[in-house]
Order: sequence, then structure tokens, then C-alpha cells
Amino acid sequence: MAAGAESCEVGRLSYPGRRGSASHDRERVDLILSAGHHGPVIDITPQQPGTMSKPSRPSEQRQKKLRPAPIAAQPLAGDGRKQGFDLLRGVAIALMVAYHFCFDLNYYAWAQFDFNHDPFWLGFRASILSLFLVLVGISLTLATRGGFNPGRYWRRLGWLAAAASAVSLSSWLMYPDSWIFFGVLHFILLASLLGPLFLRFYWLNLGLGALLLLIGNSVQHPFFDQPALRWIGLMTHKPITEDYVPLLPWFGVVLIGLFLGKLSQSSDQGKRWSAWHSEHPLARLLALAGRHSLPIYLAHQPLLLGLLWGVGALAGR
Repeated sequence: MAAGAESCEVGRLSYPGRRGSASHDRERVDLILSAGHHGPVIDITPQQPGTMSKPSRPSEQRQKKLRPAPIAAQPLAGDGRKQGFDLLRGVAIALMVAYHFCFDLNYYAWAQFDFNHDPFWLGFRASILSLFLVLVGISLTLATRGGFNPGRYWRRLGWLAAAASAVSLSSWLMYPDSWIFFGVLHFILLASLLGPLFLRFYWLNLGLGALLLLIGNSVQHPFFDQPALRWIGLMTHKPITEDYVPLLPWFGVVLIGLFLGKLSQSSDQGKRWSAWHSEHPLARLLALAGRHSLPIYLAHQPLLLGLLWGVGALAGR
């Protein structure tokens, strides 16, 4: 008992005076426990004359024990990525590799495919591209849900600019008459610059996205055929290039992705999908590919072309 008393010190004696009188009507003694002591805080308030203070019950004393200050919620382990969206991006990567494998078979004359006119191949390419660009919009929303990070944003744009330049250079070396001047990476770079301007909107992005899709697929004018404006779209013919993803109509898909990104954070169904996780090996493999989509995009075509060339050399073709 004596040891416990010695570990405490009287912190404050408060005597608020009564107006016009030297006497006081209330005394409060707060016993502040010294550091390291975890006993109860004792609050002694003088009783009115003729009353007796009731002894505290053990349960009341336990409630009065000092509790540690609340600890702020800790961030989840990892980088906070959503496996479901990474998996979808991985699916798009797998479909793209399959498409380019067939493209390369056609390039080496091992198969005959009409990529420019066959509705199947045109629809297949449009589906792959749409999935990629919807995920661009969703990713912009998710990347800024905790606040805008300028360093990370500009670093990502720098990698995109370097990758787009590498694609243009390598395509010019391989296909000098149809080199890629505004392909998917060039478009994603531009969409990443424009997208943050629309992050504040919700339903407007859905309506505006649909409008851009309609305009991009129905409006054509010779004014946009000039080389300096081909990146906008609205041309009267498809330019001679190996990959062409103009601003219109494809930015409409990104805006719809922005809408879906916000929907995934606000609706119950979207939250369930965002929280989805699987330990299945195939799901984990696709999600891994989705997290590294840019290096896979850059490396897969040289690898496919080199592999088919090697097989052709061994086969004497």
C-alpha cells in the first residue's frame, strides 16, 4: 500500500471560487498516476453536507482504469493492389499474346489470317483493347483514392514515354512503311495525362464516355486525315501503321473505366469484387502477369518473333 502511494503524485488541486465569497463550493483532486503505473484514476469530489460517499464497486474501478490511447489503423500489408483487377489485366495480356502469336504466324507465312478485314480478328482486337483501356481508367481511380502522389504519377508517365518511344523506334526498324506513330502505349500516355482532369466526376464520365464512343465511330472528316492530326481519330480511312489507337473513340472507354473505378468503391457489389481474392495457381499467375503488364508487353513480341524464327531455321523454312 505504501509502495503504491509513493508511486503516485498529486497533480492538481483546483479550487474554483464562488462569486462574492471566499469559500468554495467544489473541490476536485485529480491523482495523476506516474508513468508505468496502471492503477485506477481516483476522482475525489467533496460530497454535499450530510451525505456519504459510496465506495466504488470493483467493476466501476476496472472501468476507470487507464487505457492506452487508441492506435491509428495500420495500413494493410503489401502495396494495396486489388487481385481481381490485376487478374483481369492478366487475362488481357494472355489474349494479347495469343493475338500476336497468330499475327506472327501470318508474318512468317505459316498461316493465312486477314487481320484488317476479318470481323473475327477485328472484334478480337477491339475486345482486348477495350479491356486494357477500361482497366486504365479503373487504375487511375484506385491509384488516387488515398490522395494524388506526384512522384509516382510522373515516374509512371516517364516509363510509358520511354516504352512508347522504344515501340516507335523498333517498329520503324522492322516496318519502315508502317511504323507505329500512335499505338496503344502512346494512347495510354495521353490518357494518363488527361484522365486526372476527370477524376472528380462520376456519372458524367459514363455519359461523356458513351458520347465519345458514338462520335469516334460515326464522325469522319478529311480535316483529320492530315499527318499532324491523325492521333485524334475521325479520319476518313485507317492510316498505314501496325498499331493505331487514336484519342477518339478510345478515350471514351477510359472515361467509362473511371466511372467503373468509382463504382467499385461505392457499391456493395463493386466492393465485393474489389475485395475478391483467390489462391488458385492460375488466378495468382494471371494476377502476377497483370502486375507486370508493361514489361510483358515490351518483351513478348521480340520473344515470339525470335522463337518462331528459330523454329523456322531448325525446320529449314
